[in-house]
Amino acid sequence: MPRVSANPSSSRLFSMASTVRAYTLPIILFAGAMYYQLFVIPNAFPRSHYDVLQIESYSSVDKVKEAYENLESKMNSAEEAFDTHEFLKIRYAYELLTNPLWKRDYDIFGIDEQLHIVESASKHYAGKHISELDFPLLQAQSGSVDHSSKVITASDFQYIFPDVKPWLMQLYSSGSENCAQFSKSWNKIASLLDDVANIGVVELGEKELAIYLADRRSTGKPFFRNGVPSLVAIPAGCRSPKCIRRFNSELTVDKVTDWFATTILGLPQINYYSRETLVPNFLGKTSHHKVKVLFFSTFGERAAPFIRQAAKDYWAFSSFAFILWREEESSYWLGAFGVESAPAIVFLKDPGVKPVVHHGSVNNSIFLNLMENNKQQELRQLRSMTSMELGCDPHGYSRAGYDTMIWYCAIVVGRPSLELNRMRETMYRVQETFSKYSQVDASSENQSLASAVDAFKRRRLTFAWLDGEKQKDYCQFYLGQAGTDHTCGQRRSATDIPRLFVIRYLRNNSAVDLRTEQKSKWKSSLVQDLISDSDLAGQFVAGYKGEDDVSQITHWLANIISDGDSRDLPFFTLRTPELVPDDTEPIWSVAAQNIPLKNLKQSILGSLSGLSIYREDPRVGPFLLLGALISLGTIWLRRSQQVHPSVPNQSSSNQPSESNQPSQPSSKMSSQDEKEQIPRNRVRSRSNKKPPPSMTDFEPSNSYQVPLSDSDSE
Repeated sequence: MPRVSANPSSSRLFSMASTVRAYTLPIILFAGAMYYQLFVIPNAFPRSHYDVLQIESYSSVDKVKEAYENLESKMNSAEEAFDTHEFLKIRYAYELLTNPLWKRDYDIFGIDEQLHIVESASKHYAGKHISELDFPLLQAQSGSVDHSSKVITASDFQYIFPDVKPWLMQLYSSGSENCAQFSKSWNKIASLLDDVANIGVVELGEKELAIYLADRRSTGKPFFRNGVPSLVAIPAGCRSPKCIRRFNSELTVDKVTDWFATTILGLPQINYYSRETLVPNFLGKTSHHKVKVLFFSTFGERAAPFIRQAAKDYWAFSSFAFILWREEESSYWLGAFGVESAPAIVFLKDPGVKPVVHHGSVNNSIFLNLMENNKQQELRQLRSMTSMELGCDPHGYSRAGYDTMIWYCAIVVGRPSLELNRMRETMYRVQETFSKYSQVDASSENQSLASAVDAFKRRRLTFAWLDGEKQKDYCQFYLGQAGTDHTCGQRRSATDIPRLFVIRYLRNNSAVDLRTEQKSKWKSSLVQDLISDSDLAGQFVAGYKGEDDVSQITHWLANIISDGDSRDLPFFTLRTPELVPDDTEPIWSVAAQNIPLKNLKQSILGSLSGLSIYREDPRVGPFLLLGALISLGTIWLRRSQQVHPSVPNQSSSNQPSESNQPSQPSSKMSSQDEKEQIPRNRVRSRSNKKPPPSMTDFEPSNSYQVPLSDSDSE
């Protein structure tokens, strides 16, 4: 049956589509090059004010005046219609380039912050004669640039690298109206950063220094991305220009201080919380041992840098939060924390302890004084970082000193719960009772508590609480299996039972010296490690089984201490489990180390802004065109060298077609034939090649075959 040939037009369209797909890259590059040369470059390089006046760039003021007078006389004498917009551009260029400060800023850095006046004046004076125009167009700055910061010169700058404190510098121009308006905001920024950074200003008249601190275009010309004023930060320890950071956002006090505190100082941000989110998102998630510091703000501004520095320095003791003050919620905050108005600072300590409230604004010194007085909870938590300080570690000493042989540590342990909070409040009352009695002379009312009061006064008695859920091994070591279900480890039941126990520590110096001597005799590292891991102080533990009552607990403690001081108990040591260590760094610091970019958003925006400089590079268009030509030649060369399919064998035409084969093999046989067909095709394709010439390819005419003697044909 004859084959039906395909439609020529459809095959031609298919070939054209494949060709277009193959040359997609050079087409795109060529289109980009044309767009860049025809549209981007003309807009990126408009006519300069010198071109408007038809004079050379950087011409002197006298030449500017002469050029303006010539153009003005030509326009007045011209017979054709007067072009107001063109004359206003000439007048603007004349006024700008005859002002020494404006001309300096325009020639060196391309600063032209009043260009919008031309468009507004063109609309205002449309259709009017030159004699009806009001001049001058440009007004000098209305106010002076008032800075109380240090003025930095080129000679001063060489002594800045490196510095212990970071620097924040403002580059300004004495002839800029924007700089004059920014003066008040700058002075406020300087006051907020005064304790954490050095502040200085650089006038553009310091030409070499200003060029050094400015950005650079692709052509090498210095410029300021957002004009002046421009802010530059130099981190502490900076030794090269690569570490200099430039602020490219909106110039507000809040944004500048936040950028400097976050990017340069590496300080944490302090979040705002509302009445609804304060408890679940802040109080419920912060560590139980930390004091909660709440700032009530009137306007919702960000935390000042000195507050954020305090949050970094006191992160092991306190957690910080901001709350926006609303008058409609004033009664709630008054009842909850005793806050009457904003601004205010609240320190939340132990359960049952009255919050400490400070009303009014604070500076750095006042706030640091408040933090030092309120950074600790009244009943401190026993942790790996505080065990030595509290005197509740058998490897350490008493708070009373190294010479104290016997001391005590009363510990409340339990899982974090309301029951534990109530028990902590009770123990705080017990601690207050001993503190009150220790400040007065002994009397008949407290004779029964004399031993405990004396131990507390001499710092031989310490109160603390322990997180039984986190410190499971430590908790079970002292309470045994009895405290596993309701006190230690993960919560297994709905009932939480906090427990109170007292540890009596006994330090026997002679026994410790004997152990040290034995350790020196044994050379085995294993024996030395076993001796080193054992406790240095002997321990006796007494558990409280009474009611949750302040009076009963105080008398029970007094009896324990009196008995412990009078009885001669034997000295023996154990191996107390280690407390689970706390995080050595805050969460925000650990996250910053795990993520290479401290601020991903700012880094991406900075990279994009850096690439935007090359948008005006005149070399981009030729490079795109060159790339289009190279890709075009490469694709054409590859397509021309493609291997075409080989011509089929002539011998194959003599073979009978498949339609003449009468056999219908089974599926098993067909699969076997397919497997055998592959090597046959390979052999056949090799036989199609022309073999090399050989002496047996032809037979001479006078040749004959020599008969063999042992031949069978006779």
